[in-house]
Amino acid sequence: MITIDNKPIKLQIWDTAGQESFRSITRSYYRGAAGALLVYDITRRETFNHLASWLEDARQHANANMTIMLIGNKSDLSHRRAVSTEEGEQFAKEHGLIFMEASAKTAQNVEEAFIKTASTIYKKIQDGVFDVSNEKKQL
Repeated sequence: MITIDNKPIKLQIWDTAGQESFRSITRSYYRGAAGALLVYDITRRETFNHLASWLEDARQHANANMTIMLIGNKSDLSHRRAVSTEEGEQFAKEHGLIFMEASAKTAQNVEEAFIKTASTIYKKIQDGVFDVSNEKKQL
């Protein structure tokens, strides 16, 4: 539960771990989703290289107005960095994504990532981009 504009917002979150074996299941999660966080490991180039495929999947199976945030994880391991911050920023810019680096280990930017994504979704709801009148008021 988070608060946006003094309103409690409940988030439903599914972690699919990005594994190929779960890809068909992951596609079903996109339906009805208002947002997605695509996460790659800044110390493993191959995770960054798979982003285009995951993004294509998300866009193919989700609402066209879905908010997508790109997160470079493990920012606490910058000494082992294989993907530069600039590369992440550029990918996000080219694809219209929100970008942030974070560390699940230290919790740096973790809450901020969810708040930023949820705030963007909330604004889209307020602007009438998403119709949640048939939903249970959950993001």
